[in-house]
Order: sequence, then C-alpha cells, then structure tokens
Amino acid sequence: MTVELTRPVSRRTLGTETLLVLGLSLGQSAVYAAVSIIAKLTAEGPLSAQTAALNTSRSARPYLDLTYQLLGIAFALLPVLLAVHLLARDPGDPARTLGMDARRPGSDLVRGVGLAALIGLPGLALFWAAAQLGVNASLVPAALPALWWTVPVLILAAVQNSLLEEVIVVGYLTTRLRQLQWRVGAIVATSALLRASYHLYQGFGAFVGNAVMGVVFSLFYLRTRRVMPLVVAHAVLDIFAFVGYALLPREWFDWL
Repeated sequence: MTVELTRPVSRRTLGTETLLVLGLSLGQSAVYAAVSIIAKLTAEGPLSAQTAALNTSRSARPYLDLTYQLLGIAFALLPVLLAVHLLARDPGDPARTLGMDARRPGSDLVRGVGLAALIGLPGLALFWAAAQLGVNASLVPAALPALWWTVPVLILAAVQNSLLEEVIVVGYLTTRLRQLQWRVGAIVATSALLRASYHLYQGFGAFVGNAVMGVVFSLFYLRTRRVMPLVVAHAVLDIFAFVGYALLPREWFDWL
C-alpha cells in the first residue's frame, strides 16, 4: 500500500493565499471603498449631501432585475466557499474550525441576537451623530422597487453579507493569521480595520462604527472559536436595516 505524505504548507504560501482570498473578496471592496470616498470628498458639495445606496435596482424590467439580484448574491458567496475549501487542507473539519457547525444552535442564536443588540443600539446613535456632524454620506439601505420579491431578496442579501464578512474577515482571516503566528492585538486590529475600510464609501462615521464592531466580533471569536453567532448578529442587523427601510415610512429614516 502506498502512503501519500502531505507536505506542510509554508508561511509564505499561507500569506499569499490569504492575500489572494482577500483580493477576490472584501480586500477588493476596501480598495473600491477608498476610491469612492475620495471621489465623494473631491466632488462638489459636502459629504453629507451625497448618497451611498445599497441594494440598488439593476434593471427596469422586474424579472431581469430579480435575476441580477440572485446572481449577485450567489456569486458573492463564492469567496466563502473558497475559504472553506482552502481551510479543508488543514487537519480537522473546516466547519468545526470556524464554528459554523450545528452543535450549538440555541446558544448561537441567543448569542447572535445579544450581539446584534449590543452593536445595533449604539450603532444607531453613532450614525445619528455622524449625520449631525456631516461626516457620513446620506445612507439608503435599500433602493429596490416595491415588488413581491423585494423583501425576500433583501433578506437573502443580508444573509449573504453576514456570511461573506464574518467567515472571511473573522473566521478565515483569524485562523490564517494565527497560523502565521501574529499577535492577538495585530489580528484584532487587522480584522477590524479591514471591516471598517470596505464601509468607508458610506463616510467616516461608518468607518469608526464598523471598526468598533470589528474589535468586538474579533474578540468574541478569539474567545469562543464560533463564527455562527457573528453570522446571526450581522444578519439580524442587516435584515432590520434593509427590510425596515423598504417597508417603513421613508421620513422615519431622514436622520440617515
């Protein structure tokens, strides 16, 4: 019988892999966000007079728009599958390594909702303060037409965002940086700054708020080794923001 020996992956290979995964996902988003905020700052008029829109329509034809929305959500999840696939080279189950398994559904749900409350309420206050100071663009969380598929698509978009960000920016990145023997403080700072940077297109208030969220989520993951509560928390926050903006009276959100 022939036994195939697997060579240990070098630190250089792990570092290159990490940069490539980020470059194909949220690192790329961070670069575009930096260009976007520069464009806003150099345009005529103050930052507060400009708009940052999420979940925008992609076609005037409803079913074509729906097709584009679903394709965008599906393809945005490919970096998540890539990260899990690459982690599968390591010993053990990658889902268990990330804390994405179904061992603790009740605990994950309760912790996730608790984290959403912990982040969401102060986050609203920070967004309001940023709007008053004029350091954020006007935020439009959902700019889809009112159709039968709008709410389901917004929920799917929220789940997609939560999986992409928490698996890549917290679970995968933390795992790889620990293997590269980074210090805990550097891991937390890198994850938090990456999260803040790809939200920079919304303005400086969003940058600060997401940096704080990144610190809290990174510390939580380092302590629990479970990314599922972070996915739940992020999904809850985005669902409230996206669906609430789409269904509630628009004047309720003038402060954004």
